[in-house]
Amino acid sequence: MLITICRLYDSYTDANSVVIGLQAAGIAPTETSVVSNNSDSWYRTGHAANMVTLRKQGTSEDTAAIGKFEGAAVGVAIGATAATAASLVTMLVLPGVGAVVGAGWLAALLGSMAIGGATGGLLGALTNAGISEEDAHVFVEGVRRGGTLVAARVSPTDVPRIEAMMNQSAVKLGERCDLYRKSGWHAFDPSAKAYTADQVRSERALHAH
Repeated sequence: MLITICRLYDSYTDANSVVIGLQAAGIAPTETSVVSNNSDSWYRTGHAANMVTLRKQGTSEDTAAIGKFEGAAVGVAIGATAATAASLVTMLVLPGVGAVVGAGWLAALLGSMAIGGATGGLLGALTNAGISEEDAHVFVEGVRRGGTLVAARVSPTDVPRIEAMMNQSAVKLGERCDLYRKSGWHAFDPSAKAYTADQVRSERALHAH
């Protein structure tokens, strides 16, 4: 049984660096996922001005083994050609969150939920994956306000070292929850109005480091 570990990052760059580290640590690309706020259209199909390119290090045999998991992606390796990459990147509008872009198993799940008309969105997907409801509310609110969520599915024996790796540059969830509550926030509201591009930029600037 795999355990799901999630962390929130204020910048896509930090999140992408963590994913690179996860894959270098032996976590399969199929077990990592990223969901990032895209309300300011930082990612557009085929290109992203501030996207960090992920490259798998290793021999030619390693490259052959990962196949189309090599190349650029939204936090995970997604394909060698623009056409392939575009087909594997999931772009959605989530209730209460707004526009997001993602890749990997969690993004694919959100896409299938949207197509099937299922309810629950990102909050439901996280709780179904084993994330506590309390933490899930803060994670989703963080994405709503411009953050990037990284999710990894790992074996129980790998949990301590992967948590330590993902904690690097991650948002301290308890502190962020307290900050949200000081402004009157209680829980993620799927019926709330999504943040505008300007609001997202302001929120990111607030937490820039």
